[in-house]
Amino acid sequence: MHVNRTEPLVLGIETSCDETGIGIVRGRTLLSNTIASSMDEHARYGGVVPEVAARAHLEALQPAIERAVTEAGIRLSDLDAVAVTSGPGLAGALMVGVGAAKALAVSLDKPLYAVNHLVGHIAADILTEGTEPLEYPTVALLVSGGHTSLLLVRDLTTDVELLGETVDDAAGEAFDKVARILGLPYPGGPQIDRAAEGGDPDAVRFPRGLSRASDRDRHRWDFSFSGLKTAVARWIEQREAAGEQIPLADVAASFREAVVDVLVTKALDACAAHGVPRLLLGGGVIANRRLRDVALARAAAQGVTVRIPPLSLCTDNGAMIAGLAAELIASGRQPSTLAFGADSTLPVTEIQVAESGPGAVAQAHRTASAGGDAP
Repeated sequence: MHVNRTEPLVLGIETSCDETGIGIVRGRTLLSNTIASSMDEHARYGGVVPEVAARAHLEALQPAIERAVTEAGIRLSDLDAVAVTSGPGLAGALMVGVGAAKALAVSLDKPLYAVNHLVGHIAADILTEGTEPLEYPTVALLVSGGHTSLLLVRDLTTDVELLGETVDDAAGEAFDKVARILGLPYPGGPQIDRAAEGGDPDAVRFPRGLSRASDRDRHRWDFSFSGLKTAVARWIEQREAAGEQIPLADVAASFREAVVDVLVTKALDACAAHGVPRLLLGGGVIANRRLRDVALARAAAQGVTVRIPPLSLCTDNGAMIAGLAAELIASGRQPSTLAFGADSTLPVTEIQVAESGPGAVAQAHRTASAGGDAP
């Protein structure tokens, strides 16, 4: 199996949550970014239901692959490699993508690269047309419905360190839960953004989780939004019990400000502590206008450059997975064996899973012949 190491043509599959993402890249050039979302199916439940997500992936995968291939103007046989998210994410959803990627790679006799979803969000930056290459080291703040992570990226393909992460609700989850408290529909992020229009972000001083001096030793760069959600609920309960009208715009703006304040403060603190004047933002919650505006303004005041990929590449997508695999190929990394499965808690330090080594190819064929994954 020959792989073009200079400008590899890679198809990426991303099924970690509720979006079926198929992306095709040639090196760092984006050819297709096809996304089929099952968000509407989850809206009736007020959040992502893992079983519903897995079934939606099963239904959407083949049509999404066909659309991506057509959009890219290629044939599947033209591919140099297939890439897939191995984790982290919802176990059942990941299994659908992993199974499809293995089947596609084996049927085409193409190398397979199993990669990390979170590192994929960083790789989205390299697909941004017309920008200078990403400099290292850089601090990356990834904010989505399922993840809130602060990373130190010394090299995209070899060295990514977890500085901090959420200890309870991710930022996106907090937006969804507070939206429900406020009587707003799912997904909560854009709904709260709209509700906050004209509101006073200083009307209510909601708590900033893990931001006290006593938290610096153990949780300096960790995040917690569960207490914030509870504080909003109690504030509303107290006003309703007193017969007062709830100022929706002020509450939404004040809640959003608390989330944004914590995210930006900790990210810029990480930049200062590590002497890194660069901050990369990624993940679906980056679509929040207030978060982008505050990050850009406060970073500029501290001499930190902020990079934000196009919003179409911030949400979960297959292009970022393909892009990460293309970088791995260009750096000389070997393909993954077939002896890997879905890993819902895959650590960010594992950029690629099950990379081939001596005897790995033979083991991969034995695993495939046995019809299952290695434990």
